[in-house]
Parts: sequence; structure tokens; C-alpha cells
Amino acid sequence: MALTVADIQAPIATEMELFEQKFRDLMKSDVMLLDQIMNYIVKRKGKQLRPMFVFLTAGVCGQITESTYRGASLIELLHTATLVHDDVVDDSNYRRGFFSINALWKNKVAVLVGDYLLSRGLLLSIDNGDFELLQLVSTAVREISEGELLQIEKARRLDITEDVYYEIIRQKTASLIAACCAVGARSSGVDKVMIDNARSFGEKVGIAFQIKDDLFDYGTAEVGKPLGIDIKEKKMTLPLIYALNKAGFLEKRRIINIIKNESETPKKVNEVITFVKNSGGIEYATEAMNRYVLDAQSLLNSFPDSRYRQSLHQLVQYTIDRSK
Repeated sequence: MALTVADIQAPIATEMELFEQKFRDLMKSDVMLLDQIMNYIVKRKGKQLRPMFVFLTAGVCGQITESTYRGASLIELLHTATLVHDDVVDDSNYRRGFFSINALWKNKVAVLVGDYLLSRGLLLSIDNGDFELLQLVSTAVREISEGELLQIEKARRLDITEDVYYEIIRQKTASLIAACCAVGARSSGVDKVMIDNARSFGEKVGIAFQIKDDLFDYGTAEVGKPLGIDIKEKKMTLPLIYALNKAGFLEKRRIINIIKNESETPKKVNEVITFVKNSGGIEYATEAMNRYVLDAQSLLNSFPDSRYRQSLHQLVQYTIDRSK
């Protein structure tokens, strides 16, 4: 039977409950509109994988402290701010199956809410002297922005190489999970070597996580996002990059032309999906994902054995076994 998030969370179940209470208190505001929106955000949180990485890494490295709670809150505040702003930029009406902030309260309010969340995170760190935690998380937010912009720049020309692809996903996805693990390690008071190892572990998990997301675009799970979303958005993912690199000149030109000009047509999107599957792109990306998972598990084994480490191993497996 597959492990659930609750199973993996078992060693930190008490801490996660306390974290949720602390986070709720942190989100309260005297401005009624803001308080209403903060309540909406708190109630619609996802699986809480990011705080889990923070708490489990702190446990693996030594002990969970008050600084761990603040670090997890900082990550959630800054990450939620980027998501709220993302939904405005993308003109997106949904987030995790619920209405987005901009859909319910319009763009101006959503942008201001994003700014508010950002300032709450900054003040939480400054007021408590958590400057190292703030540096770790702010670096991740900078990298996420750079990764998004690099992806937009490359989507215009569709000239992406594997090296550029890995740089984009390292910045866009892996930097945040890396920050979660580094923050967890730092909050437990360990030395720089352990913090760097924890960050490296998180980065490898993040890259594997994103490759798994890429694979969903080709129907490699029973559920998940609808097929071909990345193709419609002209995102160059690993299975597609590999397939294009293997293709002859004319075939490559035909596929790129579909992505550039005909990706709104379901029949044409299916042509690209079939092309990638027939070229071995799915197998290639799956192998790459598994390599990153093995590297992550190997790094994790350099930490002392504990129930926290066992849960982190399970959490890594969960991120690539998930079906959405």
C-alpha cells in the first residue's frame, strides 16, 4: 500500500500542528479585507510538503527549535507571495482547484496581498534576527524569478538545450526545496558543511520533482494535469528536448512549427505527444529523474540514521511516485 503524507509526517505530526497554529496567528490582520483573504489562503493550503522538508531536515540534523518554526513560516509567506503574484501575471482564475485571489478580489488587491505577505516574511526574520534564514530564502526567491524570466526568454525562440533546461528547473523549482532543507539544517544549529549537504539534497529532490511534472504532460499517470499543457504554453521540457535532439532536420522543423503556431489545436498537440513517445523521450526523462533521486538518497545517507531520515527517504519517494 502506498504511503500517505500523514504516514511520512508521523515523526513531526505534533510540530506540524503547532506550526499551523503559529502560521495562522502570523497571518492575522486588523484590516478586515486582509484578514478575510488571509483566512482564505490558510484554509486552502496544499499538502504542506515545504514545511515538512524544513522540519524533517531540522530533525535529521539535530533538533527542531523556535527558529525552525520561523524558517518554515518565512518560506510559506514568501512562496505564497510569489504564487499570488504569479496568478496575476498568468491571469489565472484557479489555484489547486480553488479560485485564485485575483479571481475573487481582482488584480490590484492580489498584488497588494502578495506585497503584504512578502513584508510579513521580511519582518518576521528581521524582528527575530534570523538574517541567515532570510538570506537563504531571499536567494531562492531571486532564483525563482530569474528562472521564470529565463524560461520566458527561451519560449520565444524554442532554442533550449538540456543544460539551459536544467538551469531553468534548478532555479524555478529546485531552489525552493533546497532552501527548505538549508533552512531546516541552519535552524538546528549545525555547521556549514551539513547546511550545504542539506541544500544539495533538496536541490536534487527538486529537480527530480520537476522532471516528474514534465512527464505528467505526456499522460504518464492515471490522474494529473490535462495532457499537453506544457506544449500549449511552449515550455521545452526534458522529454521534448531529447526527442528534438534525436530528430532529423525536417522532422524537428515540423514539430517546432506546431509548437510555435498550432499548439492550440488538440490534434496537433497529440502529434507532438506521439512524436516524443516514439522517440524514447519518456524513458530518457524517467532515467534522468531516477538518477537525481538516487543522488538525493545517497546524500541523505550521509546524515545520522533516525526516524526523521527515514521519513525524508519516504518523502523523496513520494514526490516521484505521486500521481498529480
